[in-house]
Amino acid sequence: MQRILHSLVRPRVLVSLALAGCLLGQSALANDWSAAEQAFIHELEQEYNIPRARTEALLRDAVKSQAIIDSITRPWEARPWHEYYKIFLTQRRLDEGIEFWNEHEETLNRAAETYGVAPEIIVAIMGVETSYGTIMGNHRVLDALYTLGFHYPPRQTFFRGELRQFIQLSEEENIPATEILGSYAGAMGFGQFISSSYRHYAVDFDNDGVRDLMGNVDDAIGSVANYFAMHRWQAGQPAAVPAWVSETTPLEELTSGTGQALTHTIGELREHHVHFITALPDSTPARLFAFEEPGGNYSYWVGLPNFYAITRYNHSPLYAMAVLQLSKQLREHR
Repeated sequence: MQRILHSLVRPRVLVSLALAGCLLGQSALANDWSAAEQAFIHELEQEYNIPRARTEALLRDAVKSQAIIDSITRPWEARPWHEYYKIFLTQRRLDEGIEFWNEHEETLNRAAETYGVAPEIIVAIMGVETSYGTIMGNHRVLDALYTLGFHYPPRQTFFRGELRQFIQLSEEENIPATEILGSYAGAMGFGQFISSSYRHYAVDFDNDGVRDLMGNVDDAIGSVANYFAMHRWQAGQPAAVPAWVSETTPLEELTSGTGQALTHTIGELREHHVHFITALPDSTPARLFAFEEPGGNYSYWVGLPNFYAITRYNHSPLYAMAVLQLSKQLREHR
């Protein structure tokens, strides 16, 4: 009898142990974080007071996307100017920009008066970024920042920081972190603000108590203007002027440099036989930029402090020039 009971109990014990092992395995899998993810979770909990359970839940929900990695490895800005500008300087974008300007004229004028940024610059930013709010991106911001923060080593530090900022933003603004869509780089809304920019430069421009850059065009307009003002946009000043060079101009010396910093002054460029027209003083920071045209030719522009301010929004000189050219078309055709 004892032997029979033992034989009956043993299978039950084995089944129980198997179930327990399965549950433990599932638990271990759910918490099987990489060292980088563990450090990230700990950082948010200890330094930014984000509950561990909150961060873990978001990381579990995040999905690595190869499409996002593919996109960031071949950005539009890698193209030559004569291909790049055709993406943005189209008749349709011009017509829709004029329509957008007319529809939101009062808000644009208020933003210009408040922050000193011309309406055409704000409209051009909206046009280049999202076609005036019609194309805001189809990637979940959470997926984009997780993918680039933990699976794209060249820029993982930056995007891991943006993921932290995004989680903080979702807590502060009550944003549904798993639902917001944006670009492959995690930018959001009409003006495509990254999370850190959203937190630091977004404004409640219609005074409804919410900073909403995804659904509120007034907030988006005011926030773009505030961004430029905070990056030292100079009201009424040009951003760039066309230039002509001579055979004695040291082009490599003048056009090279780290990032988009203005490496020279107006006076220094003139001393190097760069010819251009501006009333700004010779001491004004400046830089010569070369834009590749068809057939291996180049057009030259002198970038000024406002040009540098545009590159704070997007670091590419191509982007800054596209914004300037679109803003010029908008101003002239409206």
